[in-house]
Amino acid sequence: MLNTDLITDSQALLDAKASHCHATRRTALKAALGVGYAASVLPVMAQTAIKTSTDGLTAGEVMIDVNGFKMPAYRAAPAGKTGLPVVLVLSEIFGVHEYIADTARRFAKAGYLAIAPELFVRQGDAQSYGEMAKLIAEVISKVPDAQVMADLDATVKWAAANGGDAKKLGVTGFCWGGRQVWLYAAHNPAVKAGVAWYGRLVGQTSDLNPKHPVDVAAGLHGPVLGLYGAADTGIPLDTVDKMKAALAAGNAAAKVSSFVVYPDAPHAFHADYRPSFRKEPAEDGWKRAQAWFQQHGVA
Repeated sequence: MLNTDLITDSQALLDAKASHCHATRRTALKAALGVGYAASVLPVMAQTAIKTSTDGLTAGEVMIDVNGFKMPAYRAAPAGKTGLPVVLVLSEIFGVHEYIADTARRFAKAGYLAIAPELFVRQGDAQSYGEMAKLIAEVISKVPDAQVMADLDATVKWAAANGGDAKKLGVTGFCWGGRQVWLYAAHNPAVKAGVAWYGRLVGQTSDLNPKHPVDVAAGLHGPVLGLYGAADTGIPLDTVDKMKAALAAGNAAAKVSSFVVYPDAPHAFHADYRPSFRKEPAEDGWKRAQAWFQQHGVA
């Protein structure tokens, strides 16, 4: 039986009426990131997808050394500039496809060095799967949180050596990546602020997932803004209330952390290529994310 804690990201897909045609996908280590979608899994709404150009940017795949392992990542930054604030962009369970790459470019247009690492690459190529349950069982459920934290540490180190100012570090992420935002804000003392989009807050513990956001809430190094939807069937509002209580009992960064819950928004309301996309909450959340990073010393 599937661990239901891991399937939050599939909620918006279950009611989708159309499926995109099956397409051959690149292996994570051999081809460029940020191209296309996991087409056999995801229904694509091309008419609503935001397209951010690379004009004025340095953008594309880089390889990040993690103790000898070469981890691919998508990087976007204003061309020719250094000393840039750094934002880590953490993907949904589908990996670094075009939506995540475009989000990184949006941050780059705002003046950031944005990096989206392929955090599942050791376990498999998330974009090659045509079946949600198989993707979760064979890839996502095997990714240890400790591995993710180490990969993100290496990503920050790479950024500091390639035009970024690691003293201005922010992290944002969506669903699976949203959960990791909370964890990383508690892990790395250099994190100035985080923005978590509908990331799971509670769950069963295991060797791979020994703690969840509610367990680390009291010890955040940087405050986190949580952007959630009241119509998200995978993240009950009572778990948001539990997180708020844990934050209120925590340190200074925890107490500054905040939630915005959009009344009619479902899960993945920022994902402009999916039927779950909701324009107004997505745009409002983006503005709040930018303001949050500016307020807390990332920008």
